[in-house]
Amino acid sequence: MLKKTFKAIDRGFLFIEEWSLFIAVVIALFTAMANVVLRKMPSDISLYWSDEIVRKVIYFATYVGCIAAVRSRSLIRIDALPQLFPVLKRFLTLFSHLAVLVFATLMVYLGGEMTIMIFQDEYARTTTLQIPEWYFYAVLPLMGAMMFIRTLIVMVEDWRGEGGE
Repeated sequence: MLKKTFKAIDRGFLFIEEWSLFIAVVIALFTAMANVVLRKMPSDISLYWSDEIVRKVIYFATYVGCIAAVRSRSLIRIDALPQLFPVLKRFLTLFSHLAVLVFATLMVYLGGEMTIMIFQDEYARTTTLQIPEWYFYAVLPLMGAMMFIRTLIVMVEDWRGEGGE
């Protein structure tokens, strides 16, 4: 039962990660390409807002990529010590997971506080497109929550010996 639940959560998160990243990167790619093509034309038209789109996509992709990194066990961690002292592997893996849980908790709390603060500021908008900035800050607590849940799943898998290592 627990394994089916974990699998369903994992599939849901994977769907959100892949499609949101795909859509965001496609938008940034087409915007940047259109801007380059338009700049090279004799009319010298430029999309003054394309840089802002690309910056926001990089920001988004970084945080959503953190969630995917937990799934693939690709986060930074202590790697040399377990190879030298195999007896430390379980302890250091647990320490790494706990550090990620602390980080994810901070992202939920502080990201939520920042999102609320920016939401209450009616002038907090992007420079060129005038999109409310709180949309971008809302990624932080969502990413933290997804990262926390995914880390718990990975911890249970490691505990059961089902991990990808």
